Amino acid sequence: MPDAVVLAGAAGVLAGALLTLALVFARRFALGARELGSEAEGAEYRTLHVVGLAASALRGGREAPDRVRAAKHLRSLLRADAVAIVGPDGDVAGDGADGLHDSAVRVAERVRATGRRQVFPRRRTGDLEAVGAPVVVDGVVWGAVVAFDDPVRAPLVRATGEVATWCAAQLALGELEASRTALAEAQLRALRAQISPHFIYNALTAIASFISTDPERARDLVLDFADFTRYSFRRQGEFTTLAEELGSIHSYLALERARFGERLQVRLRVAPEALSTVIPFLSVQPLVENAVRHGLEPGERGGTVTIAAHDDGTHTEITIEDDGIGMDPAAAASLLASEPSASHVGLRNVDTRLRSLYGSGGGLVVETNVGAGTLVRMRVPRSQPLNETGIG
Repeated sequence: MPDAVVLAGAAGVLAGALLTLALVFARRFALGARELGSEAEGAEYRTLHVVGLAASALRGGREAPDRVRAAKHLRSLLRADAVAIVGPDGDVAGDGADGLHDSAVRVAERVRATGRRQVFPRRRTGDLEAVGAPVVVDGVVWGAVVAFDDPVRAPLVRATGEVATWCAAQLALGELEASRTALAEAQLRALRAQISPHFIYNALTAIASFISTDPERARDLVLDFADFTRYSFRRQGEFTTLAEELGSIHSYLALERARFGERLQVRLRVAPEALSTVIPFLSVQPLVENAVRHGLEPGERGGTVTIAAHDDGTHTEITIEDDGIGMDPAAAASLLASEPSASHVGLRNVDTRLRSLYGSGGGLVVETNVGAGTLVRMRVPRSQPLNETGIG
């Protein structure tokens, strides 16, 4: 009897311990589930993740989307047996669609002809059913998304139509990005064209004037000229750092001081933390050139150009100020509000680029008056993770 009591007690202790462990694990599982979210929340996260992957594959625009990679992610999203994306020339890119090329082309042709979603039942035993939906970009059927399954049910039909509409939006966004890049490149070409005729002639004339009287300075000026032109005509990227642009500005001002002599003074007030700020390529240099050409050069006494930059937490503020002849405030406003004259294309160009990158409030601010000099202010976000500097 005592042995039975002992065994019963031991069994009770063991059962209690197992129950306690079960409660502990249940609590931890419940807490973990709450931290990870519900099953529905997890499904939403997975869907958004797949959508993001597909979006990046389609952002090459209509001309260069990565349709094979996009089809793989869309197949996962639709949970279909196979998915094909048929382009404008009838070319097929798909995932799980091996052997379905002809079927995908046939579906896409029907979708293109009608401009509507189409469902295709199996034609013979062993075939997969299909649903095709048009990808319409700018009012034109670019291609089609075709999903294969066995059988094709109503939810897949509706989902394929929504996916095709979403694909069209991604292709359109990709085209907008490509257009923005092309515009930025055209604006840079305009700035380079402006630099070429005016500055190069003056720089070479200044260098020539020192060849016989001061050969060493002429050599230094040739090096400054080489550094300036190498930077201005480089091909790497739309962005640079403030430090890189100031290096080019230093070369530019060295060449201008060879012409102006002591009539041109320069002050630099740049906080060290601002040097790493990413800025649009050739955005500060044209403002300095504008200050020299239109602020100081017309006056007999010359003057001072002050370049300043500091961080205010979220942005870096850069100012270019001269104490030259200035201009009427209304005339300055009109330069930024309308097509610029050939002599002020740099100012307008920089303003347009800043607004296209950072919004309507991201353009230049010009403070000036006749005889009171000019101050031009630009503010650039400190954080620009998507903008590559091209420096490597």
